[in-house]
Amino acid sequence: MSVVTVQLGQCGNQIGQEVFSALCSDIRGTHGLCSKKENESYQDSCKERFFCEEESAVPVARAVLVDMEPKVISQTLSMAARSGHWKYSSHSHFCQKQGSGNNWANGYSVHGPRHKEAIMNLVQKEAEKCDRLGGFFTIMSMAGGTGSGLGAFVTQCLRDAFPTSFVLNHVIWPYGTGEVIVQNYNSVLTLSHLYHSSDALLVHENDVIHKICAQLMNIKQISFRDVNQVIAHQLGSVFQPAHTAGGGSGYSRNPLGDLMETLVPHPEFRMLGLRNIPQMPESSLPYSTFSWPGLIKHLRQMLIASAQMEEGIDWQVRPPHPSSIPSTNKPLHFNTSIANLVVLRGKDVRGVDLGSFQDPSLYTSWLNPQDAFNAWRAPRAFNKYEKSAALVSNSQFLLKPLDSIVGKAWNMFASKAYLHQYTKFGIQEEDFLDCFTTLEQVISSYTNL
Repeated sequence: MSVVTVQLGQCGNQIGQEVFSALCSDIRGTHGLCSKKENESYQDSCKERFFCEEESAVPVARAVLVDMEPKVISQTLSMAARSGHWKYSSHSHFCQKQGSGNNWANGYSVHGPRHKEAIMNLVQKEAEKCDRLGGFFTIMSMAGGTGSGLGAFVTQCLRDAFPTSFVLNHVIWPYGTGEVIVQNYNSVLTLSHLYHSSDALLVHENDVIHKICAQLMNIKQISFRDVNQVIAHQLGSVFQPAHTAGGGSGYSRNPLGDLMETLVPHPEFRMLGLRNIPQMPESSLPYSTFSWPGLIKHLRQMLIASAQMEEGIDWQVRPPHPSSIPSTNKPLHFNTSIANLVVLRGKDVRGVDLGSFQDPSLYTSWLNPQDAFNAWRAPRAFNKYEKSAALVSNSQFLLKPLDSIVGKAWNMFASKAYLHQYTKFGIQEEDFLDCFTTLEQVISSYTNL
């Protein structure tokens, strides 16, 4: 089944371009470490998912690009075309000249309704090119105006226009130190609206990816492109074809549907975090060897200690003892999960033992651990890594950042700072209060796991 990607705003378009580049370089690579037949079916499956073939024989990304200023879109289109290996369709982008001025209300209340028809026409055309539409994958940032405000509006339109399709929002969490003075307002408004219209939110935190670039990739001067390439690698490691547990010999049919079915058992819990292991500069790969038991042990500890990468994990955190079932006795810093998915790629994936992820003490008591944990496997290596594992987790990963962003926004709201910039576009104080209520409920639900 095919996935239509909707790239929104500067951040969404830059990351989208890196994601398609990563997918394309992976399927072109000869580093598959698997049989020729396996490699061909992997390539075909990836192309059906993310690209459509045109007469030119260059794969065309199944994507719609939206931004309120032209610069980034024209850069994105030309970078893709210059690669020579894939491109965007020349008719699937929409841009204006004026930008959203980092104001969520401007993107949501002004640009959204004004350009709804043009944007949704592009989406409709892209969806009609799919033999079987699996759903929509939107990429957006929460800090600015277009990605967040227009992104939230477009997500609602997708939900209305395609009520039976899956919608997964990939959301970039802003730097804690701040990129935009009103980023906490924009983030609260975005998250609460997406919570009503999206099937799940897959979140990457800029601070975390920045740390990975510095500490694992050894990059001295980190650019947005470096950050985006790490994000694209992590997304590719989940969305490239893999065999699901009961899927027989073929690849999973609908990556978005399978992901939701596995990870979102309850509408109150839609926040997904992503971890990936190992991660290192390409130049170090030939000198590194990994064993599956070592990778799995690290990945499990990253999960329970809520670690963001394989360096600096707190190994003291242990699951609670079965005897202490009341949640009050949970050890400090222990990260409780609702559901987890591990995706293994590369050599000898068939025999990897994942029993440690089925330990009932990792999960909330209302789901059977057999249902709460799933594994996908692909015998083909991903992106030059002989063995790699990705973890997508619906757990308390995002509780701290969510609590912090809501707290900061509330402090500004209590003193009415910058509110006039939103009220002039029709977003009233009651709208803010509704959003705070929605997110307080989410925080409370995740806290009480």
